[in-house]
Parts: sequence; structure tokens; C-alpha cells
Amino acid sequence: MAELGEEKNVFGGVEFEENNNNVENAENIVNAGTIRNDKLPVKTGFWNKFKAFWLQDIDWNKEIKVELTPYQQKVEDEINEFLHQEITWEKVHDFLFQEISFGKKKEQA
Repeated sequence: MAELGEEKNVFGGVEFEENNNNVENAENIVNAGTIRNDKLPVKTGFWNKFKAFWLQDIDWNKEIKVELTPYQQKVEDEINEFLHQEITWEKVHDFLFQEISFGKKKEQA
């Protein structure tokens, strides 16, 4: 314990010896008043798992293979057919100028 007027390496009530030959002190890392020992087991939390997944290295040259069920393949084919259909002025004109009726249709005599 430090006497009054005597300087010692004390931080937060924990006294550190300045002996560099001590193996125990060399293994500990002192950072912002905390002592961390790399040999202690660490419980992996949600955010550490999330960061590990999100920041993982990805080989962009690797081929990605997607397998679809028959129903998914049918839906994908229908979407592709719709997106790649031929659009002509005649189809656009027929769509824009189609007859629209509201309510009941009146019977003609």
C-alpha cells in the first residue's frame, strides 16, 4: 500500500507492480482501467454471431447453385414469360382504349 506522499502505480484501487519479469503481468492486457486475459473463455453473444456472419469473407468467383421445387420453377417461368413478352404499339393501344364499364351493364333492346 502506498504511503502518503509516495507514488505508486495504482488505478481504481488495483495496484500494479512495475516488474517486467513477472509472467502473469505480461499475459494480461491493461486497457482503459480493465484487465483482460485472452485465455478466459468467452460466451459468444447474438451481436458477435451476427457480426461474424455479416462480415464473413465471400468468394465472389464461386458459383451459386439454386434448386427450385417444381411449383417454384413454374412460377419463375410464368414471371419470365410475362417480363420478356413482346410489347407492340397495337397491344398498348388496345390496353389504353379498351371499353370500361362501371356498375350493371344496360341491356339493349
